Amino acid sequence: MARQTTRATVLKARTLRKERSLPEVLLWRELRQSDLKFRQQHPIGRFVVDFYCPSAKTCFEIDGIAHDMGDRPERDGQRTTWLEAQGYKVVRIAARNVLASPAEVADALIRLCKGDS
Repeated sequence: MARQTTRATVLKARTLRKERSLPEVLLWRELRQSDLKFRQQHPIGRFVVDFYCPSAKTCFEIDGIAHDMGDRPERDGQRTTWLEAQGYKVVRIAARNVLASPAEVADALIRLCKGDS
């Protein structure tokens, strides 16, 4: 059974929208120009995903170097497992790829959401 999104998670999402990383800012500039609807720092259950496309039920996570440290890989794995069990597709993108070419990454995400190859 899916967990309800709590008020605390919604408030956390609002805060995270104000504290976005540079890769998130650059990617958002590109995604918001798409004809698809995307949401940034979107709460789902007890989690907040970096970007979400409702029409494709797909979550996008931008992973910087911090995602390789400590218990973060394990927590990211648990988060992905839970989201997928709820019927969401989860795509992880290296922050360095977004920094190198935000337009190319956005284009690939948009094509994925539209079901294009």
